[in-house]
Amino acid sequence: MTTWAHLKLQDSASPLMEQLIFFHDHIMLILTLILTFVGYMMSTTLVNRFINRYTLEHHMIEFIWTLIPAVILIFIAFPSLRLLYLLDEVFNPSLTLKTIGHQWYWSYEYSDFLNVEFDSYMTPVNELEPSGFRLLDVDNRVVLPMNTQIRIIVTAADVIHSWTVPALGVKADAVPGRLNQTSFMVNRAGLFFGQCSEICGANHSFMPIVIESISTDTFLNWISSLSSD
Repeated sequence: MTTWAHLKLQDSASPLMEQLIFFHDHIMLILTLILTFVGYMMSTTLVNRFINRYTLEHHMIEFIWTLIPAVILIFIAFPSLRLLYLLDEVFNPSLTLKTIGHQWYWSYEYSDFLNVEFDSYMTPVNELEPSGFRLLDVDNRVVLPMNTQIRIIVTAADVIHSWTVPALGVKADAVPGRLNQTSFMVNRAGLFFGQCSEICGANHSFMPIVIESISTDTFLNWISSLSSD
């Protein structure tokens, strides 16, 4: 059971990730039907000794086996295009977070507040608490309010990185000299882990991302304490 649990997508924590999972299930259903049909046709062809000349040269059959794949591609293309537009759309954000990739850590700036910025390094194994996650925990987590539209502005200071949190359906390249943006909304409280998904050097595997989603009131108290400091 544990093996099968690793073969699926992470549980969604944002509406965008829910749509990605729906699209994944939609595609898998179509692929299962195609593989079942093709496997059935191959098995019957192997065991059938009879030959019907109309299955080898017939205009209607050629029309059908050209039309059916075209219809299947339409059923795949329209949901895919819809999802691409949803992922690229930046809704009216209530909070903006600027993310800067370095070799090999992340820097964060809360642009809507004064003097709220910090670096986020991976927690070393010898400093990790018993409840921590090896190679995934950081010393400073990104604290965000739940049920709030958030805009992420991503860039890099040295080489190309990629800010990725699978549970939120977010993946944005951090390119030096360029600002990329994306948006998401966390619909439940919790910890959500991610990593740099661009090979950025020797310590590429050691710059994790941790999002801590909390209630809006708790977030305002947290940000107020940082601003006062």
